[in-house]
Amino acid sequence: MDVTHLAAVDSTRAARVLQQVRSARLAGQPAPVAPRPVIERSWERMMRSGVDPDHDVRADPLPREEVQRRRETTVLRHVLPVLREGLLAAADVAHHIMVVADEDGRVLWREGSPPVLRKADGLGFGLGADWREDIVGTNGLGTPAVVRRPVQVFASEHFVRSQAGWTCAGAPLTDPRDGRLLGVVDVSGPLETMHPATLAWVGSVARLAEARLREMHTESLERLRAVAAPVLARIGGRALVVDPDGWVAAVSGMPYARRVALPKSLSAGPRRLPALGLCSVEPLAGGWLVRAAGDEPVPRDPARIVLDLRQARRWSVEVLGGAGSWTRELSPRHAELLYLLAVHRAGRSASGLAGDVFGDPARTVTVRAEMSRVRRYLGTFLEHRPYRFAEDAEVEVLLPDDPRDLLPHSTAPAVNGPRGSAAAP
Repeated sequence: MDVTHLAAVDSTRAARVLQQVRSARLAGQPAPVAPRPVIERSWERMMRSGVDPDHDVRADPLPREEVQRRRETTVLRHVLPVLREGLLAAADVAHHIMVVADEDGRVLWREGSPPVLRKADGLGFGLGADWREDIVGTNGLGTPAVVRRPVQVFASEHFVRSQAGWTCAGAPLTDPRDGRLLGVVDVSGPLETMHPATLAWVGSVARLAEARLREMHTESLERLRAVAAPVLARIGGRALVVDPDGWVAAVSGMPYARRVALPKSLSAGPRRLPALGLCSVEPLAGGWLVRAAGDEPVPRDPARIVLDLRQARRWSVEVLGGAGSWTRELSPRHAELLYLLAVHRAGRSASGLAGDVFGDPARTVTVRAEMSRVRRYLGTFLEHRPYRFAEDAEVEVLLPDDPRDLLPHSTAPAVNGPRGSAAAP
């Protein structure tokens, strides 16, 4: 029996058959018809992992500020226009909603028919909700993330009983640079909105989104080549310039390779790379300059670092010196941390920064994780134990004209306090 086509003709009958199939399988009895293979394998995973088919049990939704942080840091934000253009207009007419979750199964965006959004609230389908398959059972967000292909889940194909009134079609979104799962886009709605063509539609839009990511990667490599050309011409010798994922933008004095393997957390300094051996690594705008061992080290002129906090949500750090000048836009958290280090040039410990940012000196794990990410692009210009700018670096902070506009969305105690009397460090 083709459930998807039966549902398009008679959704009530299809739902009744699937309920019988689910009940029989959970009871260990022969089912009137076999479930679809992708659904059967998912149910088997659920039974092995102990998911309760009769109770929807999950973690609390993420706080609003954590949802916002994830939105600002995920690559998915770059393909939202593609997803909206391809899915939202038709979804609204068909009484569906579009839902986008990250690689952890957390809902970051949901848009579409207002009545359906209200129904989704009652199902726990809200922002920040956890829809991993091993938490809430077979579903249109969690299951595509596991099997890495588009999946439609109709009625009682959902493993947990409370979701049986819905139909969902989801497709994974992967990073074309390395195949890493970025998240899942899903179109969901009440049972009667089921259509067999929905899955192909969602899958096609997901592929368009991935194509946009490939275009963006090509564009970023072209920008990196423009930065690399004068640097390689100046230093000579055996060197290459790569992006943060190891894709090669330019080479000098050695054979061209499309990509080189980089450590997960590359930082500046002497490094041993699998394909190149001992190398000298320096940060560039949008990537790294890698010089083969035996060549002269990259000149390390005293650097000038400009932290620009004048315009909300357009914060940046500019480095002038080293292997060249470059600028990087900052997330709200990184803008806070670099501002605090600019204020405290003698440095701050992890517990000190945790108190500054969260009002809780015990939150050192979070601070260390964020500072590790900052050091990936600032490299040797940022030291640790304690965290501080390099002693030979000249640091300038550009502040908004009105002190009240300093990092206006920040809740950090050390930022909120000085807002009324902020002055350039």
